[in-house]
Amino acid sequence: IHMVNKKSCEDFGWTKEEFLGRNISMIMTPDVAANHDQFMKNYLSTGIKKMIGTQRQVTARRKDGSTFPCTLGLSETPNGEFYCGFIRDLTQQKKSESEMLEKNKELIRNESLVRGILDASSHALFVIDERCTIKMVNDRSCEVFGWTKEEFLGNNINMIMPAHIAMHHDQYMKNFLKTGIKKMIGTQREVTACRKDGTTFPCVLGLSETPQSGMICGFIRDLTKDKAAQAAMMTKNRELQMHQNLIMSILDASFHALFVINEQCIIQMVNAKSVDVFGWTKEEFIGQNIK
Repeated sequence: IHMVNKKSCEDFGWTKEEFLGRNISMIMTPDVAANHDQFMKNYLSTGIKKMIGTQRQVTARRKDGSTFPCTLGLSETPNGEFYCGFIRDLTQQKKSESEMLEKNKELIRNESLVRGILDASSHALFVIDERCTIKMVNDRSCEVFGWTKEEFLGNNINMIMPAHIAMHHDQYMKNFLKTGIKKMIGTQREVTACRKDGTTFPCVLGLSETPQSGMICGFIRDLTKDKAAQAAMMTKNRELQMHQNLIMSILDASFHALFVINEQCIIQMVNAKSVDVFGWTKEEFIGQNIK
C-alpha cells in the first residue's frame, strides 16, 4: 500500500501509518488474502485482466476482524506501476435492502392472510378504484358470477350490472368523487346483478370506503336461494290456508255443533253450528276455556 485516503481509515479502522507499507491483503478475508499475491503474479506474467477495469461485490475485513460487503473497482495507472482500488461500503445499503425485503415479506404475508380471509367469505367481494376498475376479487365472486379472477381484474365493475344500470355507473362515481355525497356507500341495498352468461339475480349490495387508499369495497350476498325459499314458503302458506278453508267449509256444513280444544281446554276451532246453537261468535269462542 502506497497511498490511502481518509475514508479508508474511517471504513477499516487502521490509521494511514498502519496502512502504508503493508500488503493490501490486510483488508481481505483470510480465504482471499491467502491467494491474493498469487493472483497478482498471474496477472503480471500473463497480462490477463480478470478484475482490473471492472467492479465486483466482495467482502472486506476491518481492523477489528469484522467484515462488511462492499463494491470493489480496480484500475491500473498508465505506466502500469500502481493499481488503484475504490471501495464503497455496502453495509447500510444491504441493511436497507434487508429491511425492505422483510417489509415486503410482511406485506406478502399480510396480503396472503387477507386474501385467505376474503376467499373464505360466503359473500362475493370486489375492491375497485376511483376509475371503477376492479383491483381485487375473492373466490366467491368467481363462483357467483362465472368469471375467473383474471377476467375480473382490470375491468370495469359495471360488467356485473344490468345494461340499464351499467351505462350510468361511471357517472355515479364521478358525482361522488366531485361532491363527496355518499348515496350508496355505508348502506346496504337490494339490487340486481348480472352473471357472465347474461342471467340476472337479486342480491344485497353493501358498500364501504377504505379511508387511506380511497378504494371502494363491495360485498354482495346472492339472494337467489332466499327468494326461492320465500316463494316456496308463500306457496306453502297459500296451500295451508286453502286446506284450512276447505276443512272449515266442511265443518260448517255439519248439522252438529263442533269444538276443537287443546290440552289446556282452550278452544282452538268451532264451526258455524256452534255459533247458531250457543250464540257466541267464532271470535268470542276462540281462545276461551271450553267450560
